[in-house]
Amino acid sequence: MNVVKRIGKLVLFIILIPLIYLVVSLLLSALTVDKKEASVPSHSSIYLSSNGVHLDIVLEKKDINTLVLSGLKHTAGDKFMSFGWGDENFYLNTPTWGDLTFNNGFKALFLKSATLMHITRFKEKQINWIEIKVSHNELIKLNSYLEKSFLKDNTGSKTLIAYKGYGSNDDFYKANGSYSCFKTCNSWVNTGFVEGGMKACFWTPFDFGLLHKYE
Repeated sequence: MNVVKRIGKLVLFIILIPLIYLVVSLLLSALTVDKKEASVPSHSSIYLSSNGVHLDIVLEKKDINTLVLSGLKHTAGDKFMSFGWGDENFYLNTPTWGDLTFNNGFKALFLKSATLMHITRFKEKQINWIEIKVSHNELIKLNSYLEKSFLKDNTGSKTLIAYKGYGSNDDFYKANGSYSCFKTCNSWVNTGFVEGGMKACFWTPFDFGLLHKYE
């Protein structure tokens, strides 16, 4: 009988963990970190892009500073560049949600692993992007955050993962940090907004947390 009780408690504990995570995530996603600069004239626009799960930060190429742009593949015809951050194994081995496996998902959420920056180039603005007006200082800080996210080699250069993009207009580069259920691709974007002094969630692992602040 004691064994049955112990098993029941273990099952209950296993069920409660994701429920607690979900509730805390929703509560902290709803809390807003306000802009640090009030009534500052807009300097440029940035954009939020989501594939329904994963957020990217999109900037016009003219607003990307030379440090961030250095070492990134781009052409004269590229007008916008999106920046995403995530687990290396997940990025490279799960190009579509149909390729998702329990093993890849578990490793990304719970095991320390390498990360990548995913850069996608666009020749024109996409209709599903959410536009956000930013000041000159906010843009500077956001550029600084993006630059710090790249893992540099001994020469201070960005490291391209050759021939691993999903198409002809995107590439992967080595990144700093380790992905987990507490530091997701979406919390990385949210942290960039916090460091940039922009409106953001207190913390969010989901894409809709930040999207709802700007929709």
